[in-house]
Amino acid sequence: MKLNERLMAQMRAATTALNKGQGVRSATAVIHDALKILSPAKAATPAAAPTMRDINPPPSQAQHADAAAHSAAAPPPAARSPMAEASEAMRNLVPDMLAQLDRTGGSPLQGFKMPSFDFPTGMGGNVAPAPDLPGQFIDGSYTNAAGSRDYKLYVPSSYTSTPMPLVVMLHGCTQDPEDFARGTQMNLLAEELHCFVVYPAQSQQANPSRCWNWFNEIDQQRGQGEPSLIAGITETVMHNHNVDRDQVYVAGLSAGGAMAIIMGTLYPELYAAVGVHSGLPFASAHDLPSALAAMKGNLGRPARTTPIPIIVFHGDKDTTVHPVNGDELIKQGSHPAATPVVEPGRVPDGHAYTRTVHRRADGTPHAEQWLIHGAGHAWSGGSAHGSYTDGKGPDASREMMRFFQTRRG
Repeated sequence: MKLNERLMAQMRAATTALNKGQGVRSATAVIHDALKILSPAKAATPAAAPTMRDINPPPSQAQHADAAAHSAAAPPPAARSPMAEASEAMRNLVPDMLAQLDRTGGSPLQGFKMPSFDFPTGMGGNVAPAPDLPGQFIDGSYTNAAGSRDYKLYVPSSYTSTPMPLVVMLHGCTQDPEDFARGTQMNLLAEELHCFVVYPAQSQQANPSRCWNWFNEIDQQRGQGEPSLIAGITETVMHNHNVDRDQVYVAGLSAGGAMAIIMGTLYPELYAAVGVHSGLPFASAHDLPSALAAMKGNLGRPARTTPIPIIVFHGDKDTTVHPVNGDELIKQGSHPAATPVVEPGRVPDGHAYTRTVHRRADGTPHAEQWLIHGAGHAWSGGSAHGSYTDGKGPDASREMMRFFQTRRG
């Protein structure tokens, strides 16, 4: 999609105004001008920032339909007007824009409030409690020079003195550790497979929508920002519990997926493999306009990185993060000598998918890509007890754990 250039120019101007300390009033004026591009009648009067709700609707009946309904034989969708495209782009940008413009870390942002937006009702909030498990779900907190983050650690009931693997799970926007644990059912797998699972929690002070700030330059640097906090949480769990240091993995959804590949890239000695669901490549953005462009599939030239073991899941009907991001993640992560093998499949009464496995000469899988046909922006095979889940499979949690286990030793 060709982005609205005038809108992008206005957003760059707002970001520049704040970063240069020109003050909240200047940035607010620029943003209101940008809003006039989308909705002239509603942009004239500022309103208090609303309570954030889920901006991604649950998978619709159409998304759950048989993949054949979305075949190439179907007529192409009707062209949308530039206004409609810009409006959708703006709404997809809002969580990241709020993160940058309403952060509390710098004096130019004090008191800044975004104008009101109307968001579609989403899946967050009212979810059923998950069944109790026999292990312990422990609260923790970690602090360093970059700030503080809480976390939840699941310790399976089978834990003894024997070293166990550790999986670091990074939630998506508007989620929290409890919600993410319920939706992905990783604690249930921890009981079955005998491993620890830790869920770092993004704070609303760092991001009003609880998105990990994957698009900020400081949050893409080793020893800085949020990567240092997540690495610190990982090392704290490793220090306090008997963790097998050769079996530490990191995975995430959406903004959490984008942060997971950042962690795997910056700390290869810490994480043996990475799982990314509906995320974005490393260094795919450096500011708000480039973040929006990347989410829409306009990636520019993402950084070339050292290949790392990676498994990627993405729905081919994801309208929040374009599926081309999954392709680029595999390009970044797969080994140059790996040979891809394509394996189509279908979940009984569920989604069809295309699984592409990249193996080295010795047969070792180095990268896997799962393109789920008909799926949107939701954790594949997840439980309705959590938000952003699509129960029609395949089971991303179980497949990630299987892939991680190939990396042991």
